[in-house]
Amino acid sequence: MRFKSLLLLAGSAILAGFGTAPASAQGDLTVYCSVQEEWCQLMVNEFQKATGINVAMTRKSSGETYAQVKAEAANPQGDIWWGGTGDPHLQAADEDLTVAYESPMLSHLREWAVNQHKTADGKTVGIYLGALGFGYNSDLLKERGLEAPKCWADLAKPEYEGEVQVANPNSSGTAYTFLATLVQIFGEDKAFELLKAIDKNVNQYTKSGAAPSQAAARGETLIGISFQHDLLTPVVTSDAPLVTVSPCEGTGFEIGSMSIIKGAPNMENAKKWYDWALTPEAQMLGAQANSYQLPSNQDAPLPKGAPDIKTIKLIDYDFEKFGSSDERTRLLSKWDQEVGAH
Repeated sequence: MRFKSLLLLAGSAILAGFGTAPASAQGDLTVYCSVQEEWCQLMVNEFQKATGINVAMTRKSSGETYAQVKAEAANPQGDIWWGGTGDPHLQAADEDLTVAYESPMLSHLREWAVNQHKTADGKTVGIYLGALGFGYNSDLLKERGLEAPKCWADLAKPEYEGEVQVANPNSSGTAYTFLATLVQIFGEDKAFELLKAIDKNVNQYTKSGAAPSQAAARGETLIGISFQHDLLTPVVTSDAPLVTVSPCEGTGFEIGSMSIIKGAPNMENAKKWYDWALTPEAQMLGAQANSYQLPSNQDAPLPKGAPDIKTIKLIDYDFEKFGSSDERTRLLSKWDQEVGAH
């Protein structure tokens, strides 16, 4: 109890540094955000209230944000990149597009979040964890008279022709995690054979990783491949007939991450966001925005109804290898040639 009390006191001390909303502006900050728009906006609003710092926010998927940060490297426009899958954050770190930062909140984080920081030599940090999976629309399944899919391999079955939706791994961190997950489970050759077989059943490759879950919830596709917390959101918000599946072979997961952009025009304010975003109070905002990931701060509770990571068969995902610039570029190029081009 004493240890937890010390943690809470430390977190409170950081929050106290922000104070309540000041009357005058305390400078500017540009945030590149790679989670849902609602969560992005809530984070921005609460940070502005706490600090008086004026925030400009751009929301794009992980892959799109990585591409923007790289394109702007000679003249950075953004200060901090918050959210989105960890692999492109690790690639940005590998390419020296982001800078190392030792936040006083690091000692309050779960082990996987700190490991993400160590893997990137301090250039990124874990802010949440979420498992990959897929969901199916139970109403459509009954209507089609089909058996429910239980495994990744099931998604290649001919009865699901035109019934599967997944994002494009070039723009979506979710879809890249899917690609890297299959490679780690099946081996590269068999994984690409499966991806090509699934491709025959894909009706659309979306830009956003959460879009397939939303489409399945609306009945626009039978099956959507997404992170399990994204599959849960439409069930909670609109009582969608969406059933989440943790694939029988096991599944990969994301460590949603945060990075300070190298050459950030507002470096000190970027560090203030970084510290604040790692507090329990900031991390609990996810649940308010109907986002159900596991927060990285040990004192931030798992949102009610969120997927229990302990019950999901997670693979030993190799973030260092699959987050490296060379491996990510190679796999995406291979996907473009063997899957995306057909």
